[in-house]
Amino acid sequence: MKWFFLFLFFLIGLYYFVPSPPPPSPPEQPETNRYMLKEPKATAGIVALIGQSAQEAKKLFGAPDRIDPSAYGYDWWVYSRRPESYVQIGILRGRVVTALVGGEKVNVEPFAVGQRLQTIFQTMPVLSNIEIKLGNGTYRFELSEQDYSSRPVVKVGSVYAQLYVDRFTGEVAAIRLMDAETFVKLRPYELVYRGSLPAAAPLSEEKRQAVDAANAKQIFDWTNLIRRRHGLSSLMWDDKAAAAAEKHSRDMHDHRFFSHESPQYGDLSKRLGALHIPFQLAGENIAAHQVDGVEATIGWLNSQNHRKIMLNEEFTRLGVGVYADYYTQNFFTPL
Repeated sequence: MKWFFLFLFFLIGLYYFVPSPPPPSPPEQPETNRYMLKEPKATAGIVALIGQSAQEAKKLFGAPDRIDPSAYGYDWWVYSRRPESYVQIGILRGRVVTALVGGEKVNVEPFAVGQRLQTIFQTMPVLSNIEIKLGNGTYRFELSEQDYSSRPVVKVGSVYAQLYVDRFTGEVAAIRLMDAETFVKLRPYELVYRGSLPAAAPLSEEKRQAVDAANAKQIFDWTNLIRRRHGLSSLMWDDKAAAAAEKHSRDMHDHRFFSHESPQYGDLSKRLGALHIPFQLAGENIAAHQVDGVEATIGWLNSQNHRKIMLNEEFTRLGVGVYADYYTQNFFTPL
């Protein structure tokens, strides 16, 4: 019965994927400094790589460890071998259009993973609204107060840097770099536009499955990346738990609910038991309607109960399942 009470303890802590209460607003810049702050520049590193050819990316980073498809037309070149140098580079039609940086040793000047949010607000202009003009329209993004303090944007030349902040430490946890068209395609904030809205081509069933599998791998990568930063051991991938997680994501999508309790298949304990996964401790995180798996992972990091599960030192295995824009993590420790 010990495992049952341990599982019950964790299940009580699970709830729908809603943000934690917002942290205090970022410190206001002194009125005299607001007009003195200049847009930062980047002459080297990965920021300067946006817009360049794929060959330039290969010169800088070498051949990728794997290539993952995305739902937005570009392919991710994933460099995951060394956690401190982890980066994903998005390639579309032979050019670099976006990047996701998680490694502390990746050159992302004028930014850095681990940088304090307060430093950013004191040294460079942070945008509260963003207007982008493309050939087929004008697009205006409005950041909410929560966006401004947890996902601020800084423009560096023609590149938009979205800074994902760990709201519990006040440090940059990840950096997403985008050209203007990719920014509009991802639509990460409230949007008002005039003209036509750029969008990726619809995915075939085969391509969607490949994108789902890629998102699951990336969630696994980023979860272990984040655990490493907090001095925790990496989790092992578990195929059966991944199958349970994928089934739950698909169940939520197909039957239009969002819960740890499936009307048809029950709670996590029942769903793991159905696949003959014995455990002494188990926990689950779910998310929906995120830009991609990486954003879902940062969202879990910034939600207190989800964060406790992701950073629990007692878990040893993880299975991740994605279906469209529904994401499930199943953590457990075997009997």
